[in-house]
Amino acid sequence: MIWNRHHILSLEDFTPEEYNTVLQTAASFREVLTRRTKKVPTLQGQVVTNLFFESSTRTRSSFELAAKRLSADTLNFTASTSSLTKGETILDTAKTYLAMGTDMMVIRHREAGVPQAIAAEMDRLNVRVGVLNAGDGQHEHPSQALLDLFTICTLLDPDRPRLELLQGKKIAIVGDILHSRVARSNIWSLTASGAEVHLAAPPTLLPQLFGEFVGEQGAGTSWELGAGRQGDKGAIPVTNHQPLATSHSPTTNSQFPNRKLFLHWQIEPALQDADFVMTLRLQRERMTQHLLPSIREYHQLFGITRDRLQFCKPDVKVLHPGPVNRGVEISSDLMDDPQFSLISQQVTSGVAVRMALLYLMGGGKV
Repeated sequence: MIWNRHHILSLEDFTPEEYNTVLQTAASFREVLTRRTKKVPTLQGQVVTNLFFESSTRTRSSFELAAKRLSADTLNFTASTSSLTKGETILDTAKTYLAMGTDMMVIRHREAGVPQAIAAEMDRLNVRVGVLNAGDGQHEHPSQALLDLFTICTLLDPDRPRLELLQGKKIAIVGDILHSRVARSNIWSLTASGAEVHLAAPPTLLPQLFGEFVGEQGAGTSWELGAGRQGDKGAIPVTNHQPLATSHSPTTNSQFPNRKLFLHWQIEPALQDADFVMTLRLQRERMTQHLLPSIREYHQLFGITRDRLQFCKPDVKVLHPGPVNRGVEISSDLMDDPQFSLISQQVTSGVAVRMALLYLMGGGKV
């Protein structure tokens, strides 16, 4: 296993080897977290700075705990009490922490592109400071998608989680696709595994142009990007049921099988025979328009309930990246049912996966 990536900003160009390196490294740290002494000296002497310009509970706490479990020193930034309120720029804030001896920066921002801009500035300054995107606007959230992948793969093979375990599996992602950076990252990781990914949401939260956008972003990759099966009444209408997009470049990435992504404006076709269902939070704070008639109607049409799971495989499992609006995206009783819910496992997996990412970025040997 080889790791040469200095920054983790997107999963768009992740290779199968990199996915498996993260999964296997996270598996080793999961074992560390079961010990009486849950700490290793791997990053002792290094400084990890959490630059969170946006509110967060799980992601921020998970990264902080992951850094401490690796024996790194941590610095935590809060925008509301920082010099940003006095007019300091984001890049100057990052360079301030650089001057304090930061080795890695974990960055979350409500605007897409901020982690990339800080990474570019670090590269321009020719300093070995790694930047990890902890969620930027409506772009990506790589570590969340990787912990989702790890959660599913460890369920399928606890001892040896690997990408190919998802080959041929059907995974439904339901909810606010339009505003979800989690969905965008999961599209890259899950389709890379050979899984068939079905997106389901109301038309206002899953416009047809979303599929075309994904295809354009994945230029150079072979896509089977379509609107469901022939005769699928829940699919986004496309003339003659042709794919929304195909390969946009003659230099198709041969590392992956044909990526399979389908879009639906009704939930039942997406859930039919699904192995896993991921439901997403309605991000009302990002909605600048009135996109839904009511929360009650949304739950009636797209909420995940026990009755709806009857469309899925009998052993279906449900995921949610959190925070959860109980009774909106998912019924409260289903969320707490260990027979179906993997939500608590996702939180636990997050620490192991983020330990793996910090370890790999910090120069850990694999």
